[in-house]
Amino acid sequence: MSKYTIGIDLGGTTMTAGLVDANYEIVGKITRATQLPRPAADLEQALADLCRSVAKENNVSFEDVSYVGIGTPGSVNFTTGFVGYNTNFNYYDWNLGPDLEALLGCKVYVENDANAAAFGEYIAGGAKGYRNAVIITLGTGIGSGIILDGKILRGFNFAAGEMGHTVIVKGGRLCNCGRRGCWERYASARALSEDTREAMKTAPDNMMWKIAGDLDHVNAKTAFDAMAAGDALAKQVVDTWLEYVGCGVANVVNTFQPEVICIGGGVSNQGEVLLAPVRAYVEKETHNITTGRVPEIRACVLRNDAGVIGAAALASSI
Repeated sequence: MSKYTIGIDLGGTTMTAGLVDANYEIVGKITRATQLPRPAADLEQALADLCRSVAKENNVSFEDVSYVGIGTPGSVNFTTGFVGYNTNFNYYDWNLGPDLEALLGCKVYVENDANAAAFGEYIAGGAKGYRNAVIITLGTGIGSGIILDGKILRGFNFAAGEMGHTVIVKGGRLCNCGRRGCWERYASARALSEDTREAMKTAPDNMMWKIAGDLDHVNAKTAFDAMAAGDALAKQVVDTWLEYVGCGVANVVNTFQPEVICIGGGVSNQGEVLLAPVRAYVEKETHNITTGRVPEIRACVLRNDAGVIGAAALASSI
């Protein structure tokens, strides 16, 4: 068996291909613009070129690559490599896996991008060494991937693990998915930014204004920075948001009982300021644990490489 695989993290803005060795370490990678909108066949050719380029640039013959794995947004049938609908790309019924196999002459695995990133964190990141893990990314929405007994939980429709669209406030804020009260509408990084702006509107002289400058430059870090500077309103914003994060994480614990939960996204850079209150909330809200063993809650460690490594390891997820 070859000692190399290639993992592709396909996004709406950029696509990254990484040459990955047998130890799940990235030997080299290339990032190019995805250049949407474009025809699916054109993008497939660009992906094939990207794979060959990353091998060539690292002095590896493409014949020495055992397979290519791709993490893509959208509803993915892992068994067939078929992408039912990719909202960001506006592709319907995309036969990505078989098409790319024909272009490259090797096996191609296709997985949802959140699942691929979660598997990367499981294989080589913060969840390494555990058999049962949930990886949660707090970003524009809430992405999540669930690993049970070393395998990705996909569900019979290949759509399992969408924890961001579990409801925590019945009849609450309208979500892009059409439901109301979804976890991501309260606990994502975008939700924290939105809540920060609303709080700032009530207090024109608040510290958060001094940090952000104006409402257009507010981000998920604004309230944390103001709280660190001693601002009481910012602390209230952060504390409320952390309770929402904790509520969803407690639901994850009660549903899956994983050994470890890894939290990623830029906001995870807050470290223990984020993690310690979430742990405390979860321990308080998961009374059904009688063994005394509470899941580890820690930050993701692979950052932007998680999707590449996870895609490159997809054969291990079967």
